Amino acid sequence: MKWDFIDEYEAWAFKLSLGLIVVFFVAVVGLAALKGIDVPTCVTEFKPFEKGELVQLGPKEYQLKLLARMWSFEPREIVIPAGAKVTVYTTSLDVQHGFEIEGKAVNLMTIPGAVNKAEIVFKRPGEYRIVCNEFCGIGHQTMYGIIKVLPEEEYEKWREGSR
Repeated sequence: MKWDFIDEYEAWAFKLSLGLIVVFFVAVVGLAALKGIDVPTCVTEFKPFEKGELVQLGPKEYQLKLLARMWSFEPREIVIPAGAKVTVYTTSLDVQHGFEIEGKAVNLMTIPGAVNKAEIVFKRPGEYRIVCNEFCGIGHQTMYGIIKVLPEEEYEKWREGSR
């Protein structure tokens, strides 16, 4: 194709940049599919909630309603077994907050009047900090939580002790 309004070098630079955009897009989508990273979504059919809670749906399947408010997450501590799949729904009562799980590819905006969703599988035992990564006011630094992922046997002992 002949472009009369630009010279040959500009045409090659334009084609190269378009090619790189395509390569990067394919790489990001491909790696996300390989790693099982789900794109966070805003859920419109799910009404904002006023209480945070963790609900067990199946043997290793959980639903987490995480509520952000000045300056804490509810619930603040979550305990689950290794291998658990957690569907997280986030909302806020006051201002815009961030929701990031350190060590996982999860970063959601927590917005008043809206509910955002992500699905995460916790394969390895350990402690995963939840932090607010959006400056939300003077007490922002105190806004954190923790997800404790325990080996199966340890989780069963914890569960029996917490009843």
